[in-house]
Amino acid sequence: MRGQSPDLPRRPCAGPAVWRGQDLSAAPDWALHLSPARLDELDAALRTVRARGTPLLKVTADHFPLPTLAGELRSAADELENGRGFVLVRGIPVERYSEEAAAVLLWGVGQHLGIPVSQDATGHMLGHLRDGPDVRAPLSPRTEAADALALLCLRATGSSGRTTLVSSAAVHNAVLARRPELLDGLHRTHFLDRRGEQLPGRLPWQAVPLAHRDGERLSLRYDRGRLESAQRYPEVPRLSSAERELFDLMDETASSPELRLDIDLAPGDLLLLNNHAVMHARTPHEEAAGHEHPCHLLQLWLTLHHPRSLPPEFWGDEHSRTGGRGGVAPRDVITPHPPTKGKPHVRPLRTPGAIRPVPR
Repeated sequence: MRGQSPDLPRRPCAGPAVWRGQDLSAAPDWALHLSPARLDELDAALRTVRARGTPLLKVTADHFPLPTLAGELRSAADELENGRGFVLVRGIPVERYSEEAAAVLLWGVGQHLGIPVSQDATGHMLGHLRDGPDVRAPLSPRTEAADALALLCLRATGSSGRTTLVSSAAVHNAVLARRPELLDGLHRTHFLDRRGEQLPGRLPWQAVPLAHRDGERLSLRYDRGRLESAQRYPEVPRLSSAERELFDLMDETASSPELRLDIDLAPGDLLLLNNHAVMHARTPHEEAAGHEHPCHLLQLWLTLHHPRSLPPEFWGDEHSRTGGRGGVAPRDVITPHPPTKGKPHVRPLRTPGAIRPVPR
């Protein structure tokens, strides 16, 4: 059943999380360029992990010491939560690292920002994003199912690493200016397709509000693809014409040249963003199609160490099941085999924490 819209004041969001891409592109002070001394700290932290022989999933911030860079990462985390909602770190020399070392580096940096959460039902904590056959197809702006997202670019082909960011609060304000009567729809219960990754015995869709307003701060979760694909289940209420109008207007606004910020990620770029404050999309270019070495990014989902307060229903029934907040709750999958010497044999499907390719 649809939840009732609260009596929310219809006023624009305010603060640093409200920005326009055309303004930021003219003054890119949102990029953090690492100095040689900070890069030396990353190298030293990697050597420390190797010397200790610590398994990847056991690496903590203490195992990955960053004497001065840790302070800059704390400032970056504050910017994610209380500022514009994203930071671009530039200049990590990924060309000198193996893929495994780059994964350790991203994991170690992530430990200083928050708690990694699972990205799928088999418990993968690190994902690989690679351009596939549909490289020329743009993706609609959306949020991921976690507080924060970290993307480390390992390889880009021409301008194939293009990522589009847009302020969720700015999209809210634009919808408010054009169709204020539609905004209440964001605070009603909506249904997101779990795409087969639900826990055993759970429903294949998730019922959640799309927005939460705390004073001037808006928190938004939005994925048009999952909203639409949930309609395949007969138990899920049909999207109304007003809801489709709202989503169409959000998509149009989020893709507008005035609001969106296009960033061409280069190897060594680390993009950090707060999913509650910023929507993102990847829009690879034509020259990457069929290229021998496609664009390659490592992806990490995080619960920030000091996250904003959100009601439990914002994450639905997977709240606090992933070790952090958000993410996809891993299944404890048991594969039965014929009994051996009177005892049943059980085998986990996958050890949580392996690195996986992320389908486009």
